[in-house]
This record gives sequence, structure tokens and C-alpha cells, in this order.
Amino acid sequence: MKEAPPPHRLRRLSDEEIALWTEVARSVSRRRGASLPVASKPHAPKAPAPPTANAALAPEPRPAKPRALPLAPIERRLKRELARGRGAIDGAIDLHGMNQAEAHQALRGFLRHSQAQGARLVIVVTGKGGPFDEPAPWGQERGVLRRLAPHWLREPDLRTVVLGFEEAGRAHGGSGALYVRLRRT
Repeated sequence: MKEAPPPHRLRRLSDEEIALWTEVARSVSRRRGASLPVASKPHAPKAPAPPTANAALAPEPRPAKPRALPLAPIERRLKRELARGRGAIDGAIDLHGMNQAEAHQALRGFLRHSQAQGARLVIVVTGKGGPFDEPAPWGQERGVLRRLAPHWLREPDLRTVVLGFEEAGRAHGGSGALYVRLRRT
């Protein structure tokens, strides 16, 4: 029976493991004073395979889509000011009584108009979905706009408008409303 090496001895990384780690490490910022491991022989990228007859018939790859801008959470300080009623809200839209298509179109137009006017923070009131003690009418759900609004705000075409969003505080509607931060034009 073979004995396991003592736990305090570490094995050396293989060249493939070092190459893989180097690729992963390029995607993050490096700590001050940290260095990457060096492979014993330089790792050359694999050469592309020679084209075949079928490759000539294959369609050309599509150009990469532009990356959507990331969403940022609302800062804790601003949320605290809003909860205390001291934060400046530049506008509000109430989506009550609208169907999905109307609400989506109204939200998009409102956000683009507000951004053009220089607004930084708006409230989107979706409602909580009606009285839950009553059954929903046949073929309908409760809280559809409340559930769909975050998806609409994450859409790639609105990323140039929306900086971030979060559920509103109790004073502004709680779970039936959203604070939406807008990007500067």
C-alpha cells in the first residue's frame, strides 16, 4: 500500500494548470505584490485546424454583440435618505390598470424621457397585484407587472438608461414599487 504524501508538502502545478490559472487571473485585478506562477516552458496557443471542404460552406461567424452595461445597486446611504423621506425623487410613473404591453411601452418612454430631462432617480409603481383574498379571474395572474418590471429594466436596450434599481421603501410603496437610478446622458 502506498503512503499519501505529508499534508505540508504541496505539489508543483503542471504547465497546463499554470496556463489555465494565468487565463483566469487575467480577468481580475491583481493584489499589490502578487505575481503569477511561471510555466517551465512557454505555453503556445493551439494552431487552428486546417480548413476542410465543409468549412468553406459554413456561414461566417457573426460579429460579437456589444456588451450591455452592468447594473449597479443603489448605494446604502441613498436608500437610507429615501427611507427617511430626504432623498430627491425626480419623477414617478404608476403602471396600475395597464396591461403588459401598455405598461412596458409606458415604462420605456417614461425612462427615456426622464433621462433626457436630467432625472437621476425615479419611482416605478407596479402595484402588489390586487387583493390576494379574492381569486384571480380565469386566465390571469396576480402581480404580473410587479414580476415583469425588473425583467424589463434589465433588458439590454434599457441599459443605456438604467443604472440600477431596487425595491422601494415602505413610504414609497414597498414591494409594489421600485427605485430606478438613471444614467447621465
